[in-house]
Formats: sequence, C-alpha cells, structure tokens
Amino acid sequence: MAEISTVQQLPAPFIEAAGKTFLSDLQSAIGGLRGADLSKVMGPQFVAPTSAITQEAQALRSGLGSFAPFLQTAAATTGPTAYQQFMSPYQQDIIDTTLADFDVQAAKGLPALRAQAIGSGAFGGGREGVQLAEYQATSDRNRAALQAQLRQQGFTQAQQLAQNQFLNQLNLAQTAPALAGQQISALGALGTQQQAQTQADLAAQQQLALAQQQQPLNLAQTLGQGVMGLISGYPAQFQTQTTPTPSPLQTALGAGATLAGVYRAFR
Repeated sequence: MAEISTVQQLPAPFIEAAGKTFLSDLQSAIGGLRGADLSKVMGPQFVAPTSAITQEAQALRSGLGSFAPFLQTAAATTGPTAYQQFMSPYQQDIIDTTLADFDVQAAKGLPALRAQAIGSGAFGGGREGVQLAEYQATSDRNRAALQAQLRQQGFTQAQQLAQNQFLNQLNLAQTAPALAGQQISALGALGTQQQAQTQADLAAQQQLALAQQQQPLNLAQTLGQGVMGLISGYPAQFQTQTTPTPSPLQTALGAGATLAGVYRAFR
C-alpha cells in the first residue's frame, strides 16, 4: 500500500504577522465606521448661510417701488387746472401795479386834449366830448389788452412750470428704481461671492472631517494591499510525495541480499 505524505511550506513569519495586523486593523476600522456619528461630517452645518450682504440687498427690494410717489406727483401736475399751483402769488399784485401805472399814464393825456380843445375853440362842446370818448375807449382797450397780456404771461409761465414738474417727476420715477436695481444687483453679486467663499471653506472643513473619519480604514486597506503583494511574491506551497509499500518478495530478496552481504563480509 502506498504511503502519501504532504509537506506544507508556510509564508515567512513577517508576512504572517503583517497579515494578522491587517485583519486586526481592518476589523477595528470597520467597527469604528459602523458606530461613527455621520452628523459630524454631513448636515446643514456644511451649507453656507445667506450672506449679510445678500440680506442687505434683499432688504433694499422695497426701493424698487420708489417710483410710486413720483408718479403720483407727476399725475398731480396734469389736467386743465394743474397750472394753478404754479401761479405766482404776486401775479395779481403785478397786474394791479401795472394797470395802476397805465391809468396814471393815460390820465396824463387828458390835459393835452383839453388844451387842444381850448385852442381850437371846441372846449366844452360836442367835438371835445367825442375826442375824450375816443381817447377813453382807446385807453380802455389798451388797458384790457395789457391786463390780458399779463394774465397770459402768468398762465404760460405756470403751465411751463407744471410741465417741467411733470417731466422731472417722471424722470425721477424712472431713475429711482433703476438706481435701486443697480445697488441691489451690485450687493447681490458681492453677497454671492461672499457666500461662495464661505461655502468653499465649509466644503474644505467637511472634506477634512471625512478624511479623518476614513483615515483608519484607508490605512488598513493600504496595509492590506502591501500584505497581498507580499503573499503573491511568497506564495504558500504544498508538496505531495507518494512512496509505494514493498511486496513480500521484495522484502525477502532484500533480506537475502543483506545476509549474503554479511556472509561475504565474514569470508
């Protein structure tokens, strides 16, 4: 009957020790990750809040409606009576003074007419009366024309002031929200940059926290890769050896040969 013997060649002791260390470190790392508090490496604390500049821009949104008062003022300067609020408070005084001066100048012409009537022998007659009536009628027309001219000038000036006020208020109604929009836009851009910088800082902190949490596992895996490289370079070997069992004839022949050798030795 053949006898079978197996010879096993184990890896070097330092490889076996490294393998045991790897398994221990791997189990410890996995156990640490299993009980890790993920809220320390994930969650809203790593999301950048709205920046103070952005909040300021949001607070200025009400300025976009600043055009309303200007439109209301502009609307008040339209219509047939809008000019009245722009009439000069001294308009009537100017008219009265001007007409009073006109009356004085007109009265100065009466003595000349009377002197002319006396010189022509028509003093107190119908001819003098006609001349005085014509003079007075002409004076009254000129006075009325002057008064109308003064009033027309005051109206035209007030109307122009009302038109200017309307255009000014309309321009302000267009400019105010545009300026507010530019300010909001500029602040919004700065706020976005500030928030992006804050988010980058938080992302760096989160990466650091994740790296610290994963470090034991990463080190164990790195050690495992090295151990696997050593094992592949020094593989364990198994050798099997088969030795046949001698038959009775072979045993007897061997014994006879041995005896013969002994006999020859004595001879």
